[in-house]
Formats: sequence, structure tokens, C-alpha cells
Amino acid sequence: MTSPAGPPPTGNGGTERKRLKLLAVTACPTGIAHTYMAAEKLAQAAESRGIEMKVETQGSIGAENILDDNDVSTADGVIIAADKDVDLSRFAGKRVLRVGVAEGIRHPERLIEQVRSAPVHEPGSAAAASPTGGGRERSVAYKALMNGVSYMIPFVVVGGLLIAISLSLGGHTDPSGGLVIPKDSFWMDVNNIGVIGFTLMVPILSGYIAYAIGDRPALVPGMIGGWIANTGSLYDSKAGAGFIGAIVTGFLAGYLVLWIKKVKVPKFVQPIMPIIVIPIVATTALGMFFIYVIGKPISWVFEHLTSWLGGMTGTSAILLGAILGLMIAFDMGGPVNKTAFLFGAGLIATGNQTVMGMCAAAIPVMPLGQGLATLVRKGLYTEQERETGLASLFMGCFGISEGAIPFAAARPAQVIPANMLGGAVAGAVAGVAGVKDAVPHGGPIVAVLGAVSGVPMFFVAVVIGTVVTALTTVALVDVGERMRRGAPAVAVAGTAGPEPALVAVGAGASSAGSAAPAVVPTQAVSGSPLPASDPASGSTGSTASASASASASASASASASEDAPAESADTNAHTGDTAAACPDVLSGHLTGRTVKVRLGAQEKEDAIREMAELLAHSGDVADVDELVRTALWREEQGTTGLGEEIAIPHAKTDAVTAPVVGFARSEEGVEWGSMDGTKARLVFMIAVPEAAADDEHLRILALLSRKLTDAGFRERLMAAEDERAVLGVLGEIR
Repeated sequence: MTSPAGPPPTGNGGTERKRLKLLAVTACPTGIAHTYMAAEKLAQAAESRGIEMKVETQGSIGAENILDDNDVSTADGVIIAADKDVDLSRFAGKRVLRVGVAEGIRHPERLIEQVRSAPVHEPGSAAAASPTGGGRERSVAYKALMNGVSYMIPFVVVGGLLIAISLSLGGHTDPSGGLVIPKDSFWMDVNNIGVIGFTLMVPILSGYIAYAIGDRPALVPGMIGGWIANTGSLYDSKAGAGFIGAIVTGFLAGYLVLWIKKVKVPKFVQPIMPIIVIPIVATTALGMFFIYVIGKPISWVFEHLTSWLGGMTGTSAILLGAILGLMIAFDMGGPVNKTAFLFGAGLIATGNQTVMGMCAAAIPVMPLGQGLATLVRKGLYTEQERETGLASLFMGCFGISEGAIPFAAARPAQVIPANMLGGAVAGAVAGVAGVKDAVPHGGPIVAVLGAVSGVPMFFVAVVIGTVVTALTTVALVDVGERMRRGAPAVAVAGTAGPEPALVAVGAGASSAGSAAPAVVPTQAVSGSPLPASDPASGSTGSTASASASASASASASASASEDAPAESADTNAHTGDTAAACPDVLSGHLTGRTVKVRLGAQEKEDAIREMAELLAHSGDVADVDELVRTALWREEQGTTGLGEEIAIPHAKTDAVTAPVVGFARSEEGVEWGSMDGTKARLVFMIAVPEAAADDEHLRILALLSRKLTDAGFRERLMAAEDERAVLGVLGEIR
């Protein structure tokens, strides 16, 4: 049984005072370093006060030092220093304080004091927030939305790709039925499986939004509510409310369950509340509310939009195309989209194929545009979103507009307007060019299969609309993130945030390499400073700037070398001996060849280049410039300055042929944008190839992060006289 929370035991007289015991959980959405830094800071602060503390870490390599039932039952309080959702149900009856991971690093002593008076956590309730603001923690609504999106994405990808594959390999054009697949064929079975995935994605979105708010009792009403929202026939509409309706039902279900949980019921009823009473009451109430209150206006909108479009058939082709494009892009399968699509499809039978041509050009713009955006500015997206972007591009080629839904659900205020602008442009261009489509389907696939007349202009319309969508999305998301962080719109790297995973770019990073890309926390909480210029835009047009950068960096390195000739000579003299003396530092990835006791650079960019050139001494760096470019790109996502005068720049790129780690020490320190404002004096650089197995980079990051929180270790590292001594200190890392 969980022991009740109360004030810390005080003891009396000659009775020995019981030692206070606290628990903590630290977590970043995708990172390692900040997770362990917060854990070590909390543990050190507790130890200095004679408090027993156990800390569970939830990093990219999974949960470690997991808190068991015995730990929880004997604990006096729990600190959650996390920038992602942590299951709090196991801490029911305990004092729980929840803050962002940065607070665990900055103010561990304050958190230990605050948790003593934190409210007792009850099942279904939210944890207490720190008065400091919780370290840039996201709102409950945002986390709930992202929870739903993350569970929906696999259904979108699997369903969309199966439908696309079945259409491309088993479909053919039919004037009466669009792209059709022969019945009772193998490809029809594949298509049906994909349709099931698409059918489930909307209730999944709704259900897991509700789950994030109201816990397990909210899952059933959320999913059933989402199914109702997507089934227009239940409220006399020709089209369901789609993903927008699912977002509405998800939040309604979650907060309805929270409200029901607050109702006082007799003790004998309490055991059946979460499994019978709450799901039944919430599901019935939400279902009836949607059918009789929300559904009727949706049906009304569908009918009146159809009538309104019917009166516009004789108007300007540009205006009609723009309006149809706006509607197609608005809700991607919802009532507005379906109105435009069915309007165009219905006119095919009358001999008017131009209206369907406008729709066909707009249909693929959303998934193609969002997929392109993930390639243009990878730093704005999480790893999962970037993988979804590749699938979205594929789905867009087959006219499956739902491929863009995960992006629209995650950032509706930025993505939907961008989609609508791109769709309007594509529809207008197709209207002006007189593009015609003989089948009720859209996307490049219909042009490839010969259903479109005016093919060149059809592709021009699609390409222009796609580019407009991508660029507008990037701009709006960029502005939105900077406004949320309170940063100026022209800011670049340097703002601290949760530690993203390694960037997967560089030499050899083709479309296949992009399938395991980097992450950026727009959903990863406190943000990622966005690049002023995008190195992913390709080499075209960037040769001059790259050369200028290389020249500047080379000059800086040369200058640094002149400042420290003795140090360079000393490094060369000791390279062979030190490498042999301590070959197993970090599994042999760090040797005397990649250690430098004096870092000459004064600026971060120059320091990264100097570190990359140091790594090249290992013989495992194939392209120094590409390594530098990748590491700088990583910095644009969020600083790798961890505080405590530490920086760990890192990159995952095929510019290196094997994992390699370097270390250098700066006497004056380099401004790295660390969250505590300190300059970096201890600089480690990690580089691993794309194909590095077993998440070697994460293991190295974890080992370094944990050890570097030891003040004594840092002091010994700063005091080491030469490379041999440095390697001796680094040999303590296990």
C-alpha cells in the first residue's frame, strides 16, 4: 500500500530523526546530456543536505535506474524534472513537483525545498508546477495534441503507403470511377488493408489526445468520439469532420473525464469508476453531443458550400481555382475538402473536366509541401516528423492528401494556412492554364496514367503550389517558435533547450539517409534556435559562401597555431606515446591523437572547425568541411553548451568512417550559449557515421554527461598538464 504523504518526519527528544528520502525522474524528449546533467545535479544537492535520493533517467537510450514500488512506497516526495510526459500514476499519494529539465540543472536545491510542501498527487490529477515556471515546460494541451499525433503517424504512414502501392501497381484509370483496382485482385486486398489504417487514424488521434489529459478512462470515449466525428452518416453529412473533428472530440473527452473524476461518489462505487462508470458516461455524453450539437452544423456547411460552388461555375477560372484549392487544402478529407472534391467530380459527367483539373492540381500540394518542408529545414522537425515527411512525399505523388494530416494536427495555426495558400496557387494556375482531369482523383499519378490534359502546366501548378506551401510552412513555424521562446526573428543558435539527438546529415546523406534524420523540438519543448541560412539547401549556390567560410576558419586556425607553437609541437611529440599509454578511453574512440590541451579558437564556429581538424588526426575523418557543416547545423537546432563550462558538439554524418571523440581545453573559454551563461572551457566533440551500430553516439554522450557533473573530475581535467595527463583523467570515464 502506498504510504500517505505528509510533512517530513521530525523526530523528538532522543529518538533518531528519520532521514528524508526523495525520488526524481529526469527526461528530455529526445536527448541525453541534459537528462543526466539534471539527474546528477539533483543527486549532488540531495547528498549535500544529507537527503537520500534515487533518480530515474529517461533518455534516448531508455529508462535507467528505474524506481520500483518499494522506492515509491518509502519516499517522502518526488521531483519530475522533464520536458516530456512522465507517467505519474505510480506516484499517487505522494508529494509531486513537476518542472522542466533545465530547472533540475539550474536550481536543484530550490526544487528539493519546494517538493517538501508540494501538493499530494491524486490519480488523474496534474502534478504541481514549480513557481519558477517549470523550465519552459509545454502546456498540457500541447502535450496532449502531440501525444495524439505521435500515435496517429504510424497509421497514416502504413495506410497511405499501402494505398499508394496498390494504386500504382494494381490500378488503372477509368472515366467512370477514377483510379480503380480490379475487384477480387491481390492489390484490392492490399488497398483494403491501407483503407483500414486510414480509417483508424482519426479515432487514434482523438483517443490518445484524450488519454494524455484524462488517463486510461478517457481512451474509450476519445476513440469512439473520433470515430463518430469521422463518420458523417451518423449526423446526416456526406463527409465526416475529419482530423479537426478528432482534435475537438479528443479534448472534449479528456476534460469531460477529468470533470467526472472530481465528482464525489460513495466508497463502494470508486473501484468501478475508471473501468465502467466514467467510460460509459463520458462516451454516451460525448457521442450524443457530437451527433446532435456539433454534427448538424457540419452537415449544414457541407450542403451550403455545395450550393455556393454551383453558382460559381461561370466565374473567373483564377478565382474558382483559388477557391477550390483553398477548400481542398483546408481539412484534407473533412467536409470542406469533400465539398470541393465532389463538386469537381460531379461535373466530369457533364463534360466539364476543367473544375476537376483545378482540384487535381491542389490535392497533392499539402503532402508534397509538408514533405518538402522537412527537407528544406530539417532543424524544425523531430525525427519522427522527418520520417513522416518522406512518406508524405510518396503519398503526395499518388494524390493522398491525408499524408499532411500529422503536420496539420501538430501545428494547425501554421500548417493549415500554408496548405491553403499553396492549394489556392496550384488551383489558380491550373484554372488559368485550362488543365483538365477526366477522373475523380488527383496528384501526379493521374497525369502519369494519361487522365490529365495539359500535363506540363499541371505539373507547373503542382510544383509552384508545393514550393509555396513548403516555404510558407517553414516561415510560419520559424516565426511561431521564436515568438514562443521570446527570441528575435533573426536570432540564430545559442538559446539553450532540451538536448536533441544527433543530426543525421552530411556526406552520403541521400534520401535513404534522411530516413533516420535529426530531431528538433518544436514538439521537443523548449525549442531549437533556427538557422539563419539552411545548409541543407544543397551545394548549389553556396559554393562561394562555403569557400569564404572555409577561408575565414582556416585563417582563424592559422592564427591560433601562431599563438601556440609550443603547444602544437608538444602535441605532436606526445601523440604516439599518449595514444599507446591509454588506448581504451571511451572504448578507444578518444586517443592521444584527438586530445589538445589548448584550444586556440575564440568563437564557437572556429572552435568547431578546430575540433574537427583535431578529429582528423585519427584518420577516421573523410571530409572535414562536411563534418564542420553538420556540427554547425546541429548547433542551430539548440546549443550543445551544457553549462558548468562544458560543451559537447556532436554530429552523425558519413563525413567520418568510424566513431571518433576529441577533447580540447580553452583557457579563456568560448561563448557557447550555455544555459548557465558560462563559457565553454572543456570541449568534447563526438562524430559517428550514419551506420554506427547500437546507438554508440548516445552511449558516449551518456557516459560523458554523467561523469562531467563531477566537479572533482572537471577540476582534474582542467589541471592536467599535458595530453598524457588528460588521457589519464579521461580514463576515469567508465
